[in-house]
Amino acid sequence: MTEQPVPLLAPSAWPELTSQTAGVGGVWKQSPEDFLVEEIPAYLPCGEGEHLFLWIEKRNLSSEMLVAQLSKQLAVPRSEIGMAGLKDRQAITRQWVSVPTRAEKLVPAVESDDLQVLEARRHRNKLKTGHLKGNRFVAILRGVEPDLSKIDAITRQLQAQGCPNYFGMQRFGHQHSTWKLGWQLLLGQISPQDIPAPRRKFLLRLALSAVQSGLFNEVLAQRLRDGLFSTVLCGDLMEILPAGAKFLVTDAAADQPRFDSWEISTTGPIFGVRMRSPGGEVHARELAILQKLVLTIEHFQKFSSLMEGTRRPFRFLPAGLTCELLPANSSDHETPRGDLRVSVELPAGAYLTVLLHEFQKSPLEAAESPDSAGNSEDADEIASQSAD
Repeated sequence: MTEQPVPLLAPSAWPELTSQTAGVGGVWKQSPEDFLVEEIPAYLPCGEGEHLFLWIEKRNLSSEMLVAQLSKQLAVPRSEIGMAGLKDRQAITRQWVSVPTRAEKLVPAVESDDLQVLEARRHRNKLKTGHLKGNRFVAILRGVEPDLSKIDAITRQLQAQGCPNYFGMQRFGHQHSTWKLGWQLLLGQISPQDIPAPRRKFLLRLALSAVQSGLFNEVLAQRLRDGLFSTVLCGDLMEILPAGAKFLVTDAAADQPRFDSWEISTTGPIFGVRMRSPGGEVHARELAILQKLVLTIEHFQKFSSLMEGTRRPFRFLPAGLTCELLPANSSDHETPRGDLRVSVELPAGAYLTVLLHEFQKSPLEAAESPDSAGNSEDADEIASQSAD
């Protein structure tokens, strides 16, 4: 029997919301100073308790490097270090990190040229993944076409309609290797035992999550292609903002004004055994994407403990989105070029790279570096995917 070939994702066919406006190009993250991130915490430390919260600024350090450095300098196990979300290496980032209070006297020893502790306060609980509202970003795109009319048009449309909530390309691995592994696991072409034991649990979750993410992106892309991104359909499973309670649409015309005013949002599938399904046409559209990629709901049963499923909003609101055109640092281009500073606040789970792509319109595959990350890196997303 011939083995089923892995169906490929088609990022080039994932449309932008602002596709009617040409992009301005540009290159991102040429230096850490091109990417500033500040975490928006879900709560602040209260000043007492058995955990010490450190407000840290790091430069050109990955989250793994940060944890390793803190563990060594503070003489605490990595498992006792907590953070709400992972952050990019090639960036200047500020975030809270929690450590046991017994390490308090050693905190000054962790500081270096690339790591500063800006504040230290006690709290009652350890910081855990997901304990954040979102992040504030400042990103600089270098060498853009200095066309203010395009930049303003894209900004206005994103402010009005929101940004498609695609998962970033880094989710799927180099040349979609993580997606391919997850798909082969679901189809039984690869066994979990084929994955080396030291990284088996991590890679299983990462690969299976990549399949869920790819399916979501395909469903969202089809909605955009059909001109239905900002249209409520009967059968849609809506999310009330910001609480997250969900309900099934039975009167699309009645719910459309609530959608337009950002009271509610449409959602798409993070497929799994406990995911709540939409109704009618919307359900049929989601099943069609599964069929297109040679999958069924039954395939998720094998890994039910890792793929419970949930719903994810189809859009996010880029709060405080502003763009400033700066003079270019170089005159090497034959045509005039500039630098674009983009400032924005994004909710947890949204990818900055997706927002920047609306301005750049460069190929999605080229827009992501191996170290790229959105608002939540993959490990954060995996940890937060729980059933409704």
